Amino acid sequence: MIETERLMLRPWTADDAASLYKYASDSRVSELALWPTHTSVMMSKDVIENIFMPNPYCFAVVLKENGEPVGCVGLVPVGDEHHEMECSEREVGYWIGRPYWNAGLTTEALKGLIAYCCKSMNLSSLLITNDDRNIASKRVAEKCGFRLVDTYSFDGVKSNAYRLNLKSISNI
Repeated sequence: MIETERLMLRPWTADDAASLYKYASDSRVSELALWPTHTSVMMSKDVIENIFMPNPYCFAVVLKENGEPVGCVGLVPVGDEHHEMECSEREVGYWIGRPYWNAGLTTEALKGLIAYCCKSMNLSSLLITNDDRNIASKRVAEKCGFRLVDTYSFDGVKSNAYRLNLKSISNI
């Protein structure tokens, strides 16, 4: 578990399905995250059990104030990356429910994950990819020190790749 000022980042459980559905059923979230909009709580439960839970580096972004999962942050499973990776690098993915956009929570969650990676994993860098239209994701990456390294097309979608050199981080 990773703790930040307002958040707990913890593994997903099947009991989180209703909360996941609440936010992942919003097409404004899924469209920019490039995954299908959830159509039922059962679909959300299936995603948790078959995608999130098998990945030990996939964390529910949970509000400390009420214990509700409102988003997700983690490392993309090896082999599922959206861009060519460097040696000792992992791709990061994140999203947060629409009611929490522009509240700084995604930046806070990503900073927590970066600190975890620096302390617990032997990685040289992290990579973030996003849909070019996702301005908020770009801002989050840049606020956390990631720098644009490539603009490319992924499945016909204009995309960006941002990299953070973990060896250059001294304040975490």
